[in-house]
Amino acid sequence: MILMKPFKLILLILALYSCNSEKKMTTEELTQKAYQIHERVITLDTHNDINVKNFTDTINYKQRIESQVNIPKMKEGGLDVAWFVVYTGQDSLNTIGYKNAYNNAMDKFNAIHRLVDKYAPEEIGLALTSDDVRKINATGKKVAMIGIENGYPIGTDISNVKKFYDLGARYMSLAHNGHSQLSDSNTGEKDSIWLHNGLSELGRQVIVEMNKYGIMIDISHPSKEAIKQMISLSKAPVIASHSSARALCDHSRNLDDELLQLVKKNGGVVQTVAFKSYLNTEKFKANDKGNKALYHQIAKELNTQFLEWNEINKLQKEEQEGYYDTREKIIKIANTRNKKINEEFPPVDVSDFVDHIDYLIEKMGIEHVGISSDFDGGGGIEGWKDASETFNVTLELVKRGFTEKQISMLWSDNLLRVLDEVQKIASEINNKS
Repeated sequence: MILMKPFKLILLILALYSCNSEKKMTTEELTQKAYQIHERVITLDTHNDINVKNFTDTINYKQRIESQVNIPKMKEGGLDVAWFVVYTGQDSLNTIGYKNAYNNAMDKFNAIHRLVDKYAPEEIGLALTSDDVRKINATGKKVAMIGIENGYPIGTDISNVKKFYDLGARYMSLAHNGHSQLSDSNTGEKDSIWLHNGLSELGRQVIVEMNKYGIMIDISHPSKEAIKQMISLSKAPVIASHSSARALCDHSRNLDDELLQLVKKNGGVVQTVAFKSYLNTEKFKANDKGNKALYHQIAKELNTQFLEWNEINKLQKEEQEGYYDTREKIIKIANTRNKKINEEFPPVDVSDFVDHIDYLIEKMGIEHVGISSDFDGGGGIEGWKDASETFNVTLELVKRGFTEKQISMLWSDNLLRVLDEVQKIASEINNKS
């Protein structure tokens, strides 16, 4: 018979008791624990699209409008930091196309600045650094940050990189859906037609400029070859502002295991995205089929049409902006009628989302994983349909045994660490020049 030393026996008993007490936590106790953690950590979502129509004197984010993200919904769900995205859809690679893209980008930059400077300065502040995030958050205000989705508005004028930096941009992707003048897009996988076989020469120069000024390189949307070239060229860590794991959902917008390892080696972070079709293909297609029929039925009742995203992208800019409200109205009505559809074909939910977080952690380590929604750009899942439901993500993480420190890393620490490193490297580059 082997006797344990008393203190070892006590530690064992305490450990067993702790495990058993955790297992016996009621739903109410788990929820309370999650609330406490959610209140203490800084929650940061790296990708929220905007519509300039929601940034006016009469309609803006001070109000609880239909947008998935606005200040009231951020308060309700405990979302502290929203990265508002200056998004431009891909169009022609010519002078007119570049001019229109630049004007679109400036409209969105100006809209964000109106929000923080004019409409709601007492409720939300613009952050340019991680210190800004923490200082603004400490005052009780919400935090706005700016990212650029698609470098197309740069045109052929590389000085626009600094101009966008000066306007507050702290990350930028070089392509969206369709090849830009800077980079090939993931959409090239459909037909294997590439424009640059990765990055163009101008795109390579833009990477250098982004390193110089401290703008994080966003690898969401470009092609795999372009991403590999970006990581190879960059002197600083990169981010994927809204992408998930391709091993779990085979979509060209997701990152395969090879790219995950490159991001890990690079010191970057992948912001897992709550976009239904990027999380669980089978569940999404089954549920989407039932809901699409409902969308078209409601559109007919409203004497309009329900358009797919690829159809919307073919519209002129003004038509696109005008159609977003119509689409939101159709989906909102459908959400009041789709109970039977969701019972028969369960929608993609927060559990599916955290499955991707688990996988990315397994492959990369928790310090390389973060959280994003792509709200107001197609994102949103059951349980996290808008910013008002942000707490449910923390709750699912607590249910799976994540500690407060780990949850803080996922929500904001990892992303802010990369921002710090990118800005530090920019300072070093400028000091040498």
